Amino acid sequence: MSLPETQGKTLPDAWDCKGRPAERSKTGGWTSAAMILGGEAMERLTTLGIAVNLVTYLTGTMHLGNATSANTVTNFLGTSFMLCLLGGFIADTFLGRYLTIAIFATVQATGVTILTISTVVPSLRPPKCVDNTDCIPANGEQLTVLYLALYLTALGTGGLKSSVSGFGSDQFDDTDPKERKQMLNFFNWFFFLISLGALCAVTVLVYIQDNLGREWGYGICACAIVLGLIVFLSGTRRYRFRKLVGSPLTQIATVFVSAWRKRHMELPSDVSLLYNVDDVEEGSKEKKQKLPHTKQFRFLDKAAIKGLEVGKVNKWNLANLTDVEEVKMVIRMLPIWATTVIFWTVYAQMTTFSVSQATTMDRRIGKSFQIPAASLTVFFVGSILLTVPVYDRIIVPVARRVLKHPQGLTPLRRIGVGLVLSIVAMIAAALTEKKRLRAARLHGLANDPTAEIPLSVFWLVPQFFFVGSGEAFTYIGQLDFFLRECPKGMKTMSTGLFLSTLSLGFFVSSSLVTIVHKVTINKPWLADNLNQGRLHDFYWLLAILSALNFVIYLICARWYVYKDKRLADEGIELDEVDEPTFH
Repeated sequence: MSLPETQGKTLPDAWDCKGRPAERSKTGGWTSAAMILGGEAMERLTTLGIAVNLVTYLTGTMHLGNATSANTVTNFLGTSFMLCLLGGFIADTFLGRYLTIAIFATVQATGVTILTISTVVPSLRPPKCVDNTDCIPANGEQLTVLYLALYLTALGTGGLKSSVSGFGSDQFDDTDPKERKQMLNFFNWFFFLISLGALCAVTVLVYIQDNLGREWGYGICACAIVLGLIVFLSGTRRYRFRKLVGSPLTQIATVFVSAWRKRHMELPSDVSLLYNVDDVEEGSKEKKQKLPHTKQFRFLDKAAIKGLEVGKVNKWNLANLTDVEEVKMVIRMLPIWATTVIFWTVYAQMTTFSVSQATTMDRRIGKSFQIPAASLTVFFVGSILLTVPVYDRIIVPVARRVLKHPQGLTPLRRIGVGLVLSIVAMIAAALTEKKRLRAARLHGLANDPTAEIPLSVFWLVPQFFFVGSGEAFTYIGQLDFFLRECPKGMKTMSTGLFLSTLSLGFFVSSSLVTIVHKVTINKPWLADNLNQGRLHDFYWLLAILSALNFVIYLICARWYVYKDKRLADEGIELDEVDEPTFH
């Protein structure tokens, strides 16, 4: 067959499941992407179906204290997001995205299955309380099984989440205009299905858990992730596979190691004497487009000093200057990364203490229907769905006219708005908690942790709404910032860096709860009986910490110079170096 007849029918950088060049007509596209999206929807349904109502299971069934239960939830979620970095490293360096998804989805299914079994077997949970007072906490064996189930689920979630969006985008050829347009739609559907899975988790699954039993709720989660795995594996013959690109973490490590080894050497006055991509052999996988040299963090430039290597270049002894500049780009983003962690600490309270508050309040709608406490998190989804169109239709046009910026709000300004909303949320939460405590004392219910306080649960809506709206600004602003500002070859790691702020936010919440609980042990803020605690003071503390963090964030944001402006100052067009990939 002649070349014109075959040209364009296969992709030069993608292969099918048998290692042959992938054919456009038989691999990739929407058929493959739909199977991947189905698996991700089931993962969201499963993870949130466990997380959003976990605190009530730990306090009500396992008889753990409020502080311990809150820390268990935040540690579980924090571990899930932190393991995205591990999953991304494994996918980029060893297994590839397909095998990473398949293996970690299996791990997650195993964890959820163990969790389901623990709700069915009586010996794996403590006996019920007698008269709501004589409650025996879960013993060591019961907690071991519970934690094994939760952290296997977290491991599976982290590994799965790290690769799903990347593997989905692999199914489209970015150089083909038609498939590029389909890829944009893929990201839209990806976000939609995540939101749909979250909505089903906080409504349908939470209702089933509270009214039919945890075994039914967690059993449905186990079936969902197994179904998602089956759907994912069924598309194996149609998937497109890409070559392993190696982990950017290795590049960062080599630059630091090489710079440390040469820490006593003097930098040459002429930058052209340093090793750069011009010195890399043509055709080498290390060959990349040259970046201009910058004067910040000059100690890293020592990694490119020639002299220690003997014979063939060893990347642990000698890094090219462009690799050094890419590492500098990552370092410049770290202050912004660090000052966004506190938002997710505030966010963590919505899945822990806010749910505990809801369990004590009047949750009836009409005469018969009672809202599950954890279902209040539906206001997250509602506020996001409301905030996004309001932002696009109202805020962006106004901001364009006022700020004279084509985006309306830059990513850093968008993050800043989210941080302000988190402060407002904690102020609202503190005021609502004071009102709830007054109602409990007024009706003589302060000593009864199981009593229903005659105060509508909808008083909690403002704190859920402000955090949810803040998430719409912060989440998208962070994602936009990290994807646009990171080096082109580090997109996977940049997404992991962004997700690590969520993880650290949950871990900071756990640490803060532990410290506050120990410091206030005589007059506990976070009492097992919320009616005798001072949860509002904890919310005020978070509001103050968030405000101080916001001041530091403003300083960091003013210091930061966007990549396109920095390169324009060097006389280089952004498109010559990188292309924003945020959708």
